[in-house]
Amino acid sequence: MITSAPPAPPAPPAPADLRAQRESADALATAWALAARAGDTDAVDRFVRALHHDVLRYVSYLCADPQAVDDLAQDTFLRALGSLHRFEGRSSARAWLLSIARRAVIDGFRHAAARPRRYDGADWQAAVERAQPRDLPGFDDGIALLDLLGTLSDERREAFVLTQLLGLSYEEAAVVSGCPVGTVRSRVARARGVLMELVV
Repeated sequence: MITSAPPAPPAPPAPADLRAQRESADALATAWALAARAGDTDAVDRFVRALHHDVLRYVSYLCADPQAVDDLAQDTFLRALGSLHRFEGRSSARAWLLSIARRAVIDGFRHAAARPRRYDGADWQAAVERAQPRDLPGFDDGIALLDLLGTLSDERREAFVLTQLLGLSYEEAAVVSGCPVGTVRSRVARARGVLMELVV
């Protein structure tokens, strides 16, 4: 009996291929943002859909309140669409949008500090634990990653998330963070060092 060997799994894409895909996606999102600025309503929808996941991921890493992530992402897009007429495409639409998200999170922190929320339930910890998803693929890995990232300083965590998880270039991360490129490189290198020590 002759049996054929199972097909080999596809090779993971090369870093150059991933970079080219990201640059292509950034160029497309930027083109949609510019078309939306000109009044194309279909481009507005495509712009939001193309970058919604990145904004959610970025905001969730910056924000300490998981319940506020959707609101902050929505606030980011409202701010972006309201100031789209000023977007000129000098940076990628993703870098521009993530810098708006960063400001939305900072404003959210300021608002929360001015008006702290109270929980009226007897056992708030049990309520939070019951609200967490369980038995999802990758859930435990995600928790481990969040725990590891939680050991980093805010600046290092932000630089690491922007470049290593969201795939921004160091230059784009510098625009989002409002600091020099060398500072972003240094923060990422130090974050990697800390994470390597914790994993080993």
